[in-house]
Amino acid sequence: MPDIYQVPAIILMTLLVPAFAHLYLRNRDMRNLLWFLAFGLVLVRIYLMYFTGLWRFPALETGWTAATAQAIAILASGLFLASLSPLSFRLGGIRLLYVIPYTLPLVLYVLVAQGFYRGQTPHGPMYWALPALGAISIAVGLAWGLAKGSLPAWIGVLACALFGGLAVLSYFRLGLPWPPVLAEAGNYALAALLIVSVFRRPSPGVCISVLGFLGWSMVILPAFPQLPLPVVGLFVLRVIVLSKVAAALGLILLALETELEANRAAGERERRARREMEAYGSLELPRRRVEDFDRSGDEICRAIITNSRFSQAVLLLLHPAGMYRVCGSAGIDGATGRALDSMALRIPVTEFLKSADHKDHGTVHLDLQPWLKPGDDLERLRFTSTLATPLRGRSVTEGALLLAGMRNPEVPLRQDDLGPVEILAARLQSARSQTRMLERLIDSERYAGLGQLAGNVTQQLRNPLTVILGYAALLESSKGLEPPERKGVEAILGAARGMTSTLDSLQRVTRSPGGRLTPVSVAEMLADMERLHRSEFLQRAINFRLNVTPDLPPVRARATQLRQAVLHCLQFAMDAVDHLDEESDRTVRLDAVATGDHVQITISHSGPWFEHPERAFDPFLAPQVGSPEGSGLGLSLCATILRENRGNASAVNLMPRGAAIVLDLQGA
Repeated sequence: MPDIYQVPAIILMTLLVPAFAHLYLRNRDMRNLLWFLAFGLVLVRIYLMYFTGLWRFPALETGWTAATAQAIAILASGLFLASLSPLSFRLGGIRLLYVIPYTLPLVLYVLVAQGFYRGQTPHGPMYWALPALGAISIAVGLAWGLAKGSLPAWIGVLACALFGGLAVLSYFRLGLPWPPVLAEAGNYALAALLIVSVFRRPSPGVCISVLGFLGWSMVILPAFPQLPLPVVGLFVLRVIVLSKVAAALGLILLALETELEANRAAGERERRARREMEAYGSLELPRRRVEDFDRSGDEICRAIITNSRFSQAVLLLLHPAGMYRVCGSAGIDGATGRALDSMALRIPVTEFLKSADHKDHGTVHLDLQPWLKPGDDLERLRFTSTLATPLRGRSVTEGALLLAGMRNPEVPLRQDDLGPVEILAARLQSARSQTRMLERLIDSERYAGLGQLAGNVTQQLRNPLTVILGYAALLESSKGLEPPERKGVEAILGAARGMTSTLDSLQRVTRSPGGRLTPVSVAEMLADMERLHRSEFLQRAINFRLNVTPDLPPVRARATQLRQAVLHCLQFAMDAVDHLDEESDRTVRLDAVATGDHVQITISHSGPWFEHPERAFDPFLAPQVGSPEGSGLGLSLCATILRENRGNASAVNLMPRGAAIVLDLQGA
């Protein structure tokens, strides 16, 4: 007669199994699904044992009913292991969970041993076929234990070797029914260890689950004939039945505790993200000049490492010279910062973050290896990959926030960890674009005022200068002048004619452009200029280099005006290096590259820096250290010509020395 003590356990188990189904439907969590399936099999086994009279110990019974009950027990214990250690391996083109090849040989063993042979030891080849099935399961279990999972490898291997070795030994010493019992007991004991390793908290759910599975692993004890009294065996059987209920209650508590912990963590992440966004919102971004904006990079990076999960941040921005530069950093040492700055110069503008979607401002993993040189310092410093949040412009990527040194790396990176940084990147891009537009508006208004002033000055000086030239010409044509007097008259004429040339140049500032914009081949124009001025470079001992990107598209401009603008800048660069001594590097470079639908012409030199790059195009200023007075007039005319041709001119200082003028023109 079945033990009446099992009736409450059967009722409780019947009520608890639907709870696992409800938990799975709420969260769609695979672990809850496996627990539901495992306890569903356990409940089927309990009913099968109770109503067929196999309630005491079905493992030692024979026949297909007992074999089915024991096979269900093996499957259920395997599902518990799979829920806590869902490791897999690749077999051909598919991924296979370790639990499948681990459990199926044991199930086949049970069906053959108890169902087909009815507990009788077979003879011939089948005597070794059954241990072979156990050996397959042991081999898979050892591979499962060695795989990187929740438990240390030595614990998994030791447990598999211990229970597997005892199972094989019991086959040859005690008979067919014992190996599956040892495997089932080992699975439940290992499940208890996995619960401790996976959840790692002394909560009620963990404690009850561990006690339940440890009690459940006592299924091996009733089979021992050495137990002295039937009462002891009955007590152990009751403990096993109660342990099943305890394990079910413990796992339900674990699922609820996990859900509460997830909700608490989500609330904490939301509060942290709100604080982070508030900190970024309080940043004061300069809105007058792009140079001032770029100089605030260190402050931006310090705000990121203070409020985000990252301890290292670098702000990479596109320089007006057409190259990326490090404009701010925090959390990295000076050597890493210098190496990153050198590497940034080698990043092609048109290819940077090209794989990411232009409509997607999300953070991507960025591999720096393609831009590193052999023996690069970044390789030595082990800074070869990072996260990058792009700053998307209309045509190219105008920069990126590089993020590294993630805090708490064991916690997976989530979207709410990156969301505030991505919003900050979008704000930086928007603010920088607005700053650039405001700068152009201010420059336009300033140049309009300067043009009006230049027109008034030209009009006021031209009339008296005409009188001076006229009377000086009369004096020069008179025959009674002595040589010293004639020399003075010639000096007056030379100075007056020079002033006339200056007034003509000033008048160009206010003159409306004539003619239509037509496609101009930049490559041909620069090649012609290099041929025409080659002798001048040789005469002045200047090292000239021309670098034009292949297949450079034409630009829309007035050819004569564009040639004159480049000539002004080229003459300015030659004058800048002409003041250097002969032992110094006297180099002038002329580069032309395509950036999106624009073409950038860069005239750089190895001479002194601009003292005020933002004022390089003001007329009648000495924009460069050591340059002569009034040399800025040519650059002012250059800026005027670029505006007339729908372009833009900017001046930058190069590191460690030198300066450059960047002419940005619209492609045809």
